[in-house]
Amino acid sequence: MDYTQTLEYLFEKLPMYSRIGAAAYRTDLTNTIQLSDALGNPERKLKTVHVAGTNGKGSTSHMLAAIFQEAGYKTGLYTSPTSRTSANASASTAK
Repeated sequence: MDYTQTLEYLFEKLPMYSRIGAAAYRTDLTNTIQLSDALGNPERKLKTVHVAGTNGKGSTSHMLAAIFQEAGYKTGLYTSPTSRTSANASASTAK
């Protein structure tokens, strides 16, 4: 199968917005919820804290991780590339 045939196959088999137009657009989370249900709702098996905002995400995330670790929780910390520089600096100075 070459590139053109692959594209034709995908557009034929998948309900892509480019193929069926505005009817493919959904304003709710029905499809996302159905996918999550089909996967066994993995998001409910982890306790998470999501830190968002304009400033202070890296320091806030590291402070929360330190607090939870001190309280005996196992923690994992992921920071997006936009805050990675400050996060790495903070992590490298932590005990």
